Amino acid sequence: MTQYQVTHQTQYQYKKEVARCHNVAHLIPRNFTHQQCLDVQISILPQANVCLDRLDYFGNQTTYFDIQDPHTSLTVTFQSTVDVKPRSLPSLEQSPNWEWVQESLRQAVSPEDWDAAQFVFESPNIPLFRELKDYAAPSFFPGRPFLEAVMDLTHRIYTDFTFDPKATTVSTPIAKVLKKRRGVCQDFTHLAIACLRSYGLAARYISGYLESIPPPGKPKLVGSDVSHAWFSAYSPSHGWVDFDPTNDLMPNQQHITTAWGRDYSDISPLKGILFGGGDHKLQVSVDVMRMNAN
Repeated sequence: MTQYQVTHQTQYQYKKEVARCHNVAHLIPRNFTHQQCLDVQISILPQANVCLDRLDYFGNQTTYFDIQDPHTSLTVTFQSTVDVKPRSLPSLEQSPNWEWVQESLRQAVSPEDWDAAQFVFESPNIPLFRELKDYAAPSFFPGRPFLEAVMDLTHRIYTDFTFDPKATTVSTPIAKVLKKRRGVCQDFTHLAIACLRSYGLAARYISGYLESIPPPGKPKLVGSDVSHAWFSAYSPSHGWVDFDPTNDLMPNQQHITTAWGRDYSDISPLKGILFGGGDHKLQVSVDVMRMNAN
């Protein structure tokens, strides 16, 4: 087991005074089989008049806060202590073929299958169109093991696309990413999910962090200094299995999960509505520190 301390700080500087703002954050790491959030310290400046925690539809920890006093800056800091357990990664070639997974989701017999089936459809940031299925086709030839096909798709996105932070924004459509072959982790994750859904397969978007300093002898992973994104694919025989197309791997102990949903719009780290403010400057810093490893 590895323990991390994650510090995520967001700073806004507004050109004009903000009279009031309402905000929702997905910045508290999830608790599930491979991960346990032990402690969270939250600092909001100026001080929030209302601050409430709740679970959203997908079971993610969300923090709502409301600032009712006029302000020209906002600093939000979440510091979490998280235990991450090693995962037993499945054998890709021994998974059932992707057609069986597709048919199982169509029938959706078990509660787990029913829950996963909602991740087969389009979502706000992930429309489905023919070119997606065409791009995914070489990975999903008839009879191929499902997880092997998903890993091949992950590898092809890693190989075919260039990581370029200046190429896209949070609102860049998938069609443009597919055409330009450039983007960031959010784009590559949306693309992979869209490809899977175009085949009637279930995939969900995961937001989280990467360890800033890799273990000795290991290369630094792309996206480790900011919030990171990857995806999870569902098979009735294996449950949800994670893949990281930005780094061409299956996540293990270096990936820390904060939230999951249909796409980025469900679980953006921090979003809100404000009255006033005008233009603003945004600065985000993330630090992931390994505390110990057992």
